[in-house]
Amino acid sequence: MKTYTLTVTVPRPYDATVEAVRAALGEQGFGVLTEIDIRATLAEKLGVEVAPHVILGACRPALAHAALQIDPSIAAVLPCNVTVRSLDEETTVVEAFDPDAMMGLAGNDALDDVAAEARQGLTAALETLTSATV
Repeated sequence: MKTYTLTVTVPRPYDATVEAVRAALGEQGFGVLTEIDIRATLAEKLGVEVAPHVILGACRPALAHAALQIDPSIAAVLPCNVTVRSLDEETTVVEAFDPDAMMGLAGNDALDDVAAEARQGLTAALETLTSATV
């Protein structure tokens, strides 16, 4: 099975992890453009309860611009989605859609350098989460 996410499990409560993810992304030059609260949305639309779970739409503007210059249709898979979901009171999973997989959808080798730089930044952000103290 092919992996399409970069994933870390963090020994930290959900709310603290969401805050740490935002900070880690910012340190790597990513801003959060969108936020979808999956828990709230499913409760409102379907009346179901799920664990806390959010999708953060992260963007590093220079990389987005470079990708759009190569292939304007790549906008359909931007921004980079980073999810944070609670496993239990003290454990959270953080996943980012792997830019290599994202750009692989486009089938355009000219996007490889942009994907590599985005992947490097997201990987560094995730690594910060696992090395930081709670």
